[in-house]
Amino acid sequence: MIVDFQHHYTPRELFREDPGTGNRTFFDDRGVPSYSFHSLLYDLDEHVAMMDESGIDASVLSCAEGMCGPVDKCRIINDRLRDAEKNYPGRFIGTAHAHPLGGPEAFREIARCAEELGFPGVVITSEFGTTLDDPALDPFWSECQRRGLFVFVHPALRLDHADAYDMDDLARSVGREFSLVQAVIRLINGGVLDRFPDLTVQIAHLGGGIASVLGRIRSYQDKDFWGTKGNARHGRLPEHDFDHYVGNRLVFDTAGFCGDIRSVKSSLVELAPSRVVFATDYPQEIRARAKVREFVEAVRDLGAAGEAILEGNTGLLLPRAGGRQKAAAG
Repeated sequence: MIVDFQHHYTPRELFREDPGTGNRTFFDDRGVPSYSFHSLLYDLDEHVAMMDESGIDASVLSCAEGMCGPVDKCRIINDRLRDAEKNYPGRFIGTAHAHPLGGPEAFREIARCAEELGFPGVVITSEFGTTLDDPALDPFWSECQRRGLFVFVHPALRLDHADAYDMDDLARSVGREFSLVQAVIRLINGGVLDRFPDLTVQIAHLGGGIASVLGRIRSYQDKDFWGTKGNARHGRLPEHDFDHYVGNRLVFDTAGFCGDIRSVKSSLVELAPSRVVFATDYPQEIRARAKVREFVEAVRDLGAAGEAILEGNTGLLLPRAGGRQKAAAG
């Protein structure tokens, strides 16, 4: 069973204006490109047609408008994701949208998504005015661990420190990836994964391409060598070595590189195939049916590693929902 673990959907009612037949990119108040809106985002019939052509059995839906968003908008999104599950049995899996620092109201929405809607995970961004190792987030991590909900960390759509990314669409092309890299480091060195040993975290975009800089990150874990031992901010270390968490605790997905198999191949030099799940970022970075099909085929051509990514690792995030979807599809 092939599951797309990063598949985006925006309910039509949340569009700011009619995108027509083209593509409209909105810029934030700093003039930085933020998000592209187009009709594919809400055309679930086309989503299913693409999935059929590509051999994708089910897709896990998330919505940019609800990532660390206000609770009223999150409720709308969560309800529409449940509608998608009902209207296309076995094809879509919803995820909870709620702000992790949204207080009791947000926690009630997480409970509703888990208990009433049956969603298996929660979506947040890599930064949202604070970082993922902020102790203020511990109640959120604790709640997700208690409920058995995986947490999907999507790159921040608005970077907290974006001054250096104000040209060349740098925030979207590389700034968001750096945000994911620092999120991984903070989750590990900040002790989040140690404090919550049963927490499951999915990191988007192959950890922001973290494989390419893991050698450097490992070196800087030697606090004696780099002269930071004992420093409260820079001398932090987790209970285990860095690779323990990369190889055993975190789950990475293959979205974020526009279907370019070379990025997946290069990441597998460092990331164990057993910790990687398939994802497309459809219909943003990939929008054409043929491009998705080619990406699926290219991952399969990786042999045993590709088979694990496409199908073997689904249970890392969907130990229960995966079986539910199989039954529904049958």
